[in-house]
Amino acid sequence: MTSAISSIAIDAHDPRRVADFWAAALGWVVLEDPDEEVVSIGPADGSAPGIDVIPVPDAKSVKNRLHLDLRADGSTQAEEVDRLLALGATRADVGQGPDVTWVVLADPEGNEFCVLQRSAQRVAAEAGR
Repeated sequence: MTSAISSIAIDAHDPRRVADFWAAALGWVVLEDPDEEVVSIGPADGSAPGIDVIPVPDAKSVKNRLHLDLRADGSTQAEEVDRLLALGATRADVGQGPDVTWVVLADPEGNEFCVLQRSAQRVAAEAGR
């Protein structure tokens, strides 16, 4: 028997703000918001592990040891980066070189994530060769 991911946890000063960002970024919905404690988001149909945004008193101070990699599905990497920036993301420098194929962004509280160059459609097409 193995373990399965139940949810991904993100710490935040303002859990609702961070949850709203990630729900909009991923096309998900808020599943649970019990009086501003943990805010849970995920696909409306519950088909995948969700994200729990947990209130914490301290600010983020160093680079994340774990981060999400997003693919731009149905658009280009540049279009997806622009969309995420409009939702409240910011560009982040974690020491990546100038020739990398991904873009590093941070959510409204500074949690880094990457936007990859290849879309799901491109990955599927390459696999079908």
